[in-house]
Amino acid sequence: MNDQPTTMTRIVLPSMLNDRQILFGGNILKWMDEVAYITATRLLKQGVVTISVGNINFIKPFGLGDIIELIGNVTKIGSVKVEVSVMAYRESTETGLKEKAACAKFCFAAVDELNVPKRIDMNKIESQ
Repeated sequence: MNDQPTTMTRIVLPSMLNDRQILFGGNILKWMDEVAYITATRLLKQGVVTISVGNINFIKPFGLGDIIELIGNVTKIGSVKVEVSVMAYRESTETGLKEKAACAKFCFAAVDELNVPKRIDMNKIESQ
């Protein structure tokens, strides 16, 4: 199995903040879903669709200028589904302090070109 994590780095800009001057939760969820999607696609080498998101935890708020590092890892593979865990870390550009700020689990279904669920080829994964 390809156990290489997928990483993405973002910075919080003024247009991303809500009226409390913290990052909108929808932004972080969108980026986490994107990292999870890339992680699942890299592993399966076929089309996938998000079928569920769970265990979402917002631990620390993201503020203006914070650097966000998102890391996705495959945690489970089934016959049609793959689960990816994504962690988001907050790094202050002022202090350099880096801490876990959010996490979630994403479940994807392998699909064909018509987005119909299909079996995951485990032989293909194991040979990588």
